[in-house]
Amino acid sequence: MSLTLDVVRYDDPRVVLLTTEVQAEYGVRYGGDGDVSPMDASEFAPPAGLFLLATLDGEPVAMGGWRRGGPQPGDAEIKRMYVRAPHRQSGWARRVLAELERTASLAGVTRLVLGTGIKQPEAIALYRSCGYTDIPGFGHYADAPDAVHLAKPLD
Repeated sequence: MSLTLDVVRYDDPRVVLLTTEVQAEYGVRYGGDGDVSPMDASEFAPPAGLFLLATLDGEPVAMGGWRRGGPQPGDAEIKRMYVRAPHRQSGWARRVLAELERTASLAGVTRLVLGTGIKQPEAIALYRSCGYTDIPGFGHYADAPDAVHLAKPLD
């Protein structure tokens, strides 16, 4: 089995499929329609950002992207990190995250920021284990009581 990471458009049909899955999961965990923060495919097109799709022997298994912007100049925000349920605990999220960090740094991003939620303890644990630390709330969910905001400076 071979994992491949490809740069794709955010509106790629495979990404749309995984986005539908993660939105349904957010709905189960938090209620409602999932993450309703505004997003546009052009935000993830270089040089404004980048979106990765991880495939395992051709099957889409994980994704994530970054888009420029955040509370400080030089920031980019991680969005739509997701690993399909049968492939969790496989290390794929760490691989996607490491590549997001690498590509953002190469693009001149000085810090990655993100928002997640208290009902996603596995995501919080992943980010903290990779060096992300708590920051004040920002963006669409700045004042959400169940939001967790994290950041990591890039070398």
